[in-house]
Amino acid sequence: MLLLIMTVCSLSDPNRCGEARMQFSSEVTPMQCLMQAQPYMAQWVEEHPGRRVASWRCARPEVEGQPI
Repeated sequence: MLLLIMTVCSLSDPNRCGEARMQFSSEVTPMQCLMQAQPYMAQWVEEHPGRRVASWRCARPEVEGQPI
């Protein structure tokens, strides 16, 4: 299991940023996560007007301090 971790920022205040996470339900490799991330990010942006994705990465939950 992998997390898609996005740094998201406000369009009206580019200095106001936070983190959003999406969980990949299937077993994917980190490279597959990176390659498949764009449609998920596009959907997230569509659902959150006024925000943009500034950066993203894929990580295992246990590395990011999240329980499995």
